Amino acid sequence: MRTTAEVMDRFNRAFIEREPELLDDLVDDDCVMESVQPAPTGERVLGREACLLFWKTLVEDTATQFQPQEVIVAGDRATIRWQYRFGAGENDWVEGVNLMRVRNGRIVEALGYSKTTGSVPLATD
Repeated sequence: MRTTAEVMDRFNRAFIEREPELLDDLVDDDCVMESVQPAPTGERVLGREACLLFWKTLVEDTATQFQPQEVIVAGDRATIRWQYRFGAGENDWVEGVNLMRVRNGRIVEALGYSKTTGSVPLATD
């Protein structure tokens, strides 16, 4: 059985190497994924097939680039800090994190959060 670190390594390699087939046996039937958009809650994607379709579409989109910055593993949980580039412009990117959970060598939860490009009122303003 794969460890959480092995699952995260393979998950990230799928995006970096643009090899969607690396995802095929990483996703549990009961997987729950929440996308970073639309704010504030993100799109909720349920089940293996739907999660695979979502992620494979990102992997295959050559106009975008997902780049992991740091991966921290703690037991069955992992945090992936990433950068996502969605265009050629200087400001066509966003940073974020995925909070992942693995059970029996498969992803069962993936919650995505990102810094927003819009204006959010802060207490310090």
